[in-house]
Amino acid sequence: MRANELLLFREKLAEHGVMVCYNGYMTEDVLTGIAATIKHQMMVRNTDKNVARGVFSLFVEQVQNVIRYSAEKETSCQGSTDITMRTGLLMVGKEADRYFVACGNMVEKKDVATLRSNLVHIQGLDKEGLKALFKKTIKGETPAGSLGAGVGFIDIARKATRGFEFDFSDVDDLRTHFSIKAYI
Repeated sequence: MRANELLLFREKLAEHGVMVCYNGYMTEDVLTGIAATIKHQMMVRNTDKNVARGVFSLFVEQVQNVIRYSAEKETSCQGSTDITMRTGLLMVGKEADRYFVACGNMVEKKDVATLRSNLVHIQGLDKEGLKALFKKTIKGETPAGSLGAGVGFIDIARKATRGFEFDFSDVDDLRTHFSIKAYI
């Protein structure tokens, strides 16, 4: 990329209020490093502690989602251990009077209908409904294919005090790009 292209890219990010943007492999080390940057930026901007905590929580949930589920991955064998690194895009920023955390990653096309249905259901719940679903999910069996308790998107909805939106964009016959943007 040439200098003028990078400058235009930077200006486009600023136009959309993006403070932090990362594209590439998501690992626990990346999560830790970017988290420190976000915390520092929130302090410099004198952000309300509850808002800063909410942004940080949304960031962690979304990055963990990429680390666990992105269909764009690379696996290598290190001795007797398989190491898988998954790829995604992360943005943290501020639009008008609200902060946002946005993440995007590839998902398998066969999973889109279920994912969309679950997200629409979660989006339609109020605070009490989210709390009840969270409790029910945490007490239930781990969903098939889940690498956690299956509460990640519920937790995002609970922490996104100003809601969330999501979208899908077909990439090829097997993969779709999934994005989620949550607001505080």
